[in-house]
Amino acid sequence: MAKIGVEQSLSNVKAALEERGHQVMELQQADDAKQCDCCCVTGQDKNVMGMAATDISAPVINCDGMSAEEVCQHVEQNLR
Repeated sequence: MAKIGVEQSLSNVKAALEERGHQVMELQQADDAKQCDCCCVTGQDKNVMGMAATDISAPVINCDGMSAEEVCQHVEQNLR
């Protein structure tokens, strides 16, 4: 399955993605995102970990206001 980067504070999203069979890694620095097929961020910081200035080819999903289920649906839509 896909490798999904998730911010530390999104533990419910991490658990939901793992239940669906995705490999989930915690995003601790901007370079971590380069290894992912998709990234899930809180949206609290519009320049999360410097990601706006980083070359990331993977989709970045702002999870602000979404349930874990909604985030999973967005992730899977972006991976198609």
